[in-house]
Amino acid sequence: MSGHSKWKTNKGKKMAADAKKGATYTKIIKEITVIAREGGGNPDTNPRLRAVMQKAKEANMPNDNVKMAIKRGTGELPGVVYETCMYEAYGSGGVALMVEVLTDNKNRTSAEIRNILSKKGGSFAGAGSVSWMFTMKGYFLIEKSQAKEDELMNIVLDAGAEDMKSDEKNYEVFCPPQNFEKVKLALESKGIKTQDAEVTMIPSSTIRLAGNDARQLLSLIDTLEEHDDVEHVYANFDIPDEIMESMATEE
Repeated sequence: MSGHSKWKTNKGKKMAADAKKGATYTKIIKEITVIAREGGGNPDTNPRLRAVMQKAKEANMPNDNVKMAIKRGTGELPGVVYETCMYEAYGSGGVALMVEVLTDNKNRTSAEIRNILSKKGGSFAGAGSVSWMFTMKGYFLIEKSQAKEDELMNIVLDAGAEDMKSDEKNYEVFCPPQNFEKVKLALESKGIKTQDAEVTMIPSSTIRLAGNDARQLLSLIDTLEEHDDVEHVYANFDIPDEIMESMATEE
């Protein structure tokens, strides 16, 4: 199972606390604004907008907040202009990091991300030194109790998936980004629930970490994700389940 996806799943309690603080709402509003600006405010013709609106619904964001964010993006309402930036970095043990931000002040955000990396055992990487390790893919995480392997494989491959993996508890399904909606609809039509469904950056290889390096890296990722301007952090770590589970339950 993808290391970062497993970490997100395990730390559900912490993510719920973040939602209460409003951090999740702030980030989703920024994302809606930018996506509406780039692809239009109609979710029927802008699949990226449709996906983030679903994320807003799952976070129980009021519809009025979503509508206003779309209108700011399309220019119907005045608002801050956000810029998308991707920072490449290294964490403990040489783990590769891609940090995606939405900011209205690139210089400020860059300095703040550099400060977080410095304090948490990371550093900026040169342009292109990390990005080549990652490919944008549609990703689904499904508990094995949801379907038999052969049945699931037939469903997702027919819908446009290109690969499926499994471990003791879960299936992982991968597809080209343009097929994400098709695969998602195919799963929903069969009543198959997902633990995670997103378009994300998948690493071509992973680095195994344990002990203090593992804890330091997960602390770095959490601190980055808590920053108001950070939308996503992608990483190529592989950390033992017991370490992730113990850290996910720590206050």
